[in-house]
Amino acid sequence: MSNSAAPRTQVIVVGSVNVDLTATGTPVPSAGETRTGDHFAMGLGGKGANQAVAAARAGASTKFVGCVGDDTFAVVAIHALREAGVSLGELHEVDGTTGVAHIRVDAASGDNSIFVIPGANAALTPERAVASLRAVASEAVVVLLQLEVPLETVVAVAAAAGELGLRVVLDPAPARELPASLWHDVEVVTPNEHEAGLLSGIEVTDDASAERAGRWFLERGASVALITRGAAGASLVTSVEVGHLRAAAVDAVDTTAAGDSFAGHLGAALAAGAELRVAVTRALAAGSLAATRPGASESIPTRDEVDRELAARR
Repeated sequence: MSNSAAPRTQVIVVGSVNVDLTATGTPVPSAGETRTGDHFAMGLGGKGANQAVAAARAGASTKFVGCVGDDTFAVVAIHALREAGVSLGELHEVDGTTGVAHIRVDAASGDNSIFVIPGANAALTPERAVASLRAVASEAVVVLLQLEVPLETVVAVAAAAGELGLRVVLDPAPARELPASLWHDVEVVTPNEHEAGLLSGIEVTDDASAERAGRWFLERGASVALITRGAAGASLVTSVEVGHLRAAAVDAVDTTAAGDSFAGHLGAALAAGAELRVAVTRALAAGSLAATRPGASESIPTRDEVDRELAARR
């Protein structure tokens, strides 16, 4: 029997992939000083890769479009993505180094300092990314984008996704000035309160200011603005409704991948046909769970874990 009528539930993530190298100790060495640290960890990072892991763990058939280098770190990244169930047919190996984040964490305060070396992420050109998108778009519903690859690539992919009838979800991080043309190709934009303030010029401190910032994005062409606000939850702003969805109180351990967990689970839920508020509720639960665990991609929960978390709140 033909499966041609099967629902299109695939998520495509176009973005960055890094390997995180994290050294923890206290105090952090000052210039010219050498100290013995407490802990070292190496793992998958980069907003694109993290969101791909989140979408896959949320149950979506997930394809990743990005670039790694021809070094040992590429092996680490590829293994982690495959372990999470992400399809890597459009992950390109290029000459040079894989993206790396070198992180120093003060064990006493939790403060960190980070050097990000983009490496191969800079090689994700508009031509390469759009060709990959078109190659895997036939069964897709949602495209997840972030801003850790060249901006011209993000703009080109969003436009191509619109032409292909795909729903574009943009996480505008790290925040930067964006071209006006981009917003008309974005269905859902998901800045955190800090990013919303930087982009809109409206400081987000409460429900009312979150709504004003959300309307700023709608005025520029986005269909839905989701302002994520940490422990306060998220503010949902569309042309027909405004809602403030609260997050469950948790004891946060590490919020590194909470936003990426939110984005990936949101994309997966939307691709599966969930109503917007339901998708946001699931995404909030996923972000909260990720914050209770150390690390980046390794902290991201599965769909079953989110189901159990939501059931426990009823």
